[in-house]
Amino acid sequence: MPTWANTEGLDESKYKVVRKKRFVFSGMQTGRDECIRISMYDGEEPIIVSPAYTTFEVIREDLVIPEYFFMLFLSKEKDRFGAFCSDGSIRSNLDWERFVDFDITLPSIEQQRKYVDVYLALQNNLAAYQSKVEELKLVCDGYLDKLKVENQKLKIGEFIEQYDKRNSDNRLKLNSVKGISTEKSFIDTKADMNGVSLTSYKVVEANTFVYVPDTSRRGDKMAIALNRDREPILVSSIYTTFKSKDTSKLLPEYLFMFFDRPEFDRYARFNSWGSAREVFTMDDMNDVEIPIPDISVQREIVNIHKCYIERQRIAEALKEQLKNICPVLIRGSLT
Repeated sequence: MPTWANTEGLDESKYKVVRKKRFVFSGMQTGRDECIRISMYDGEEPIIVSPAYTTFEVIREDLVIPEYFFMLFLSKEKDRFGAFCSDGSIRSNLDWERFVDFDITLPSIEQQRKYVDVYLALQNNLAAYQSKVEELKLVCDGYLDKLKVENQKLKIGEFIEQYDKRNSDNRLKLNSVKGISTEKSFIDTKADMNGVSLTSYKVVEANTFVYVPDTSRRGDKMAIALNRDREPILVSSIYTTFKSKDTSKLLPEYLFMFFDRPEFDRYARFNSWGSAREVFTMDDMNDVEIPIPDISVQREIVNIHKCYIERQRIAEALKEQLKNICPVLIRGSLT
């Protein structure tokens, strides 16, 4: 994935070069996260990675196919074993010396190739599907850029209002509590909820927005989400909730498409203020300007975006299935 590190003034000469079929390994936090961080690069053009990572390659392809070797580590069982073998008081790392001491069982090259071919076919199908998903995203982005040129920008404060409903009757329970990620979606809360009263938590009804005003510790991304489900959820009282005043003038899904763009993240970060921590207040949110065309135009682009969201969800499900099928393929190759 693209690096999250600040690359300004980066001395690229110190970075490690990764070419096709070369592996990258990082044993850091393996025990904490129960995940062996390993990847095999399959691109044609070389890339560079941090010198903190270990790079290696298969030198006995007469014994093991690189793709088969990678498949061996695409299982939760292997992740748990890696975590078990990790050591350290703080980070619980999986050291390289311990990693290379792992035992692996290898079938014949012919048997390996048979199951690698199945894995690669599934991977190619996923890549083809994902490319179509990206094409839909380009359509949505292009449409929004066109609207910005052809329509006057208006402050969204004219069309939205703050919404503050509490769970005072304690109707919603612990399973309704959610957090918000910088990926613009709801996630299971990471807070310790033991003994916490939910009566002060905010209720997020359908088509209601919620965001985290604090922007100073989120990698220059705004944590904001829209509840697209019919069922209400609960969020922390420190979050800000708001909704569209009149959905016949501004569709929530249309507004969210602008929140989901990197330019909004940059805008929100630039316009955040504070000494100890920087926040993007509701007043700042009201000042955001976007083109607001006729509701029929909004509905057209929203329908396309819904197709993109659904296909993106299917692509993620296929990716997870591909990972889950690897242990099955490995077992099949050894029988």
